[in-house]
Amino acid sequence: MSDAREFPKELCRGVCRALAHRGFATLAEVALANGRRADVLALGRDGELVIVEIKSSVADFKSDRKWPQYRDFCDRLYFAVPGAFPQELIPEDCGLIVADAFGAAVLREARPAMLAASRRRAVLLRFAALAAGRLRRLTDPGIDDPEVF
Repeated sequence: MSDAREFPKELCRGVCRALAHRGFATLAEVALANGRRADVLALGRDGELVIVEIKSSVADFKSDRKWPQYRDFCDRLYFAVPGAFPQELIPEDCGLIVADAFGAAVLREARPAMLAASRRRAVLLRFAALAAGRLRRLTDPGIDDPEVF
């Protein structure tokens, strides 16, 4: 994988590619019901929900303490970092992904914490509505509606 000069957008692309190879559908920059924004929200074939928080540098990681609030919206929480990132900083119960612009490798699986059925339903509906809206805006670029979910 590449070095710490990777930008979050490039890391996101690599993460989404790797998750797609593992059978996940992905959305980038998803607003959650608690007002936070997940860098990547992924939906597995079996309904598993994964959030990946992308950290491009140690400073980015140390300045962000909102990530524990993502746990309420996923079955597994991962951090994705560039290859030069000191991996020992990533909490043990979170998954670890090393990424660059072209792909990613899961070095440590996240500990599962299954969502309650009502929360799962709400997140799945949000995922579906966002995906449909984004696809519609791609196929009809003249539309000027905001993402409402």
